[in-house]
This record gives sequence, C-alpha cells and structure tokens, in this order.
Amino acid sequence: MSQPVKIDFVSDVVCPWCAIGLQSLEQAIARIGGDLQVELHFQPFELNPQMQAGGEDVIEHLTRKYGMSAEQARSNSEAIRQRGEALGFTFDMDRRRRMVNTFDAHRLLHWAEGEGLDKQRALKHALLRAYFGEGKDVSSHEVLASVAASVGLDEARARAILASDEYTGAVRAQQRFYQEHGISAVPSVVFNDRHLIQGGQPVDVFEQALRQLSGIAG
Repeated sequence: MSQPVKIDFVSDVVCPWCAIGLQSLEQAIARIGGDLQVELHFQPFELNPQMQAGGEDVIEHLTRKYGMSAEQARSNSEAIRQRGEALGFTFDMDRRRRMVNTFDAHRLLHWAEGEGLDKQRALKHALLRAYFGEGKDVSSHEVLASVAASVGLDEARARAILASDEYTGAVRAQQRFYQEHGISAVPSVVFNDRHLIQGGQPVDVFEQALRQLSGIAG
C-alpha cells in the first residue's frame, strides 16, 4: 500500500508559471496513477496585493515591476505560451491585457475547499482558464460568481461571499503562514508539510518527488 501524499499548491490565479506548474503536477499524478493517493489543496498567494481597483496594463506592469522592456515582456509571454501549449494549457496572451487584484478569487477558492477538494480544483482550473484563455477580469464579482457557477458551485452563495468580507481573515491567515515559512515566489508546491518544490517544473521533477514520497517505484 502506497503512502498518501498531501500537497499544498501555493499560487495565484494570474501567475502563468502557476498554470504551468499545475499542469505538470497533474500530469505527473496521472503518469503514476494506480495506487497513488493524493490530497491536493490550493493555498493563497497574491502576486500584487496592493493592486488598485481596475488593475494595470499587463505590459506596463511587467516593465515597471521587473525592469524589462516591452519587447522582452512580449518575448517572455511567447515562451510561456509555448510551454503551456506543450502541456495542454492554452495561453491567449493577446486577451490577457490587465493585471488585477486577486484577493476575492482566493476567498472563493477558500470557500470551495469546504465544498470539496474536487470543487476547489475545478474552480482553480476555471479561474486560470478565464484569465489566461479568455482574458476575463478575475477581480470582477460578476465574473467570479459566473466562474463559480460554471463548475457547479452555488452562484447565489458565491455572490453573498463576494458582497461581504467572509473568509477575509482565514485567507489573510493562510497568506501570513506561508510568508512566515519563507514562501516569497510561486508556484510553491509543499509535499506533506515538509518538502518544497518551486517553479513551473517539468513533469519528471514532480513525478520523481511523488514516487519517493509515496513509495511507488518507477
């Protein structure tokens, strides 16, 4: 019998490398299959917690934050698009035009976890697709409620959460916890509360870690 593996996937829904990392992780899980037991939780991290309402043009944001030229930003985006394509994730960078605040998205993800890990996972995927594939504003309550409904979550409940400050304290506490434990970049993937892998790693890297932790030989 294999050992169960708990995974905390610390990430943001506007982080392209988080989308890539999740695709790699899930493909590693699928590769092993069989007796592998995985408990996958999504934990909050905001790339831009001070982002103003309405967000900021993506190219302007990248050039300001990372000191790169507009051409470098576009070149990086194309490299990310190709990496995503190889993993089966579609980035439509022409539609992703603004960087936005994601705190409310994390509040919904926290709520969804209580509705079932499968629901939280479905919502995470839907939010990534909405932002990177459809260019939707994932800070908009209307968009967030609609995305929640699309994966079978209660839309009225989602709207009520968004209209209140529900789960604000819980999400802030989770953010502090990971920051205090040295997480300053995402994706950060924590296995069994002890082992850390960071970045959008290849499938093989995640597969090796899962096999070691679960005791399933390759």
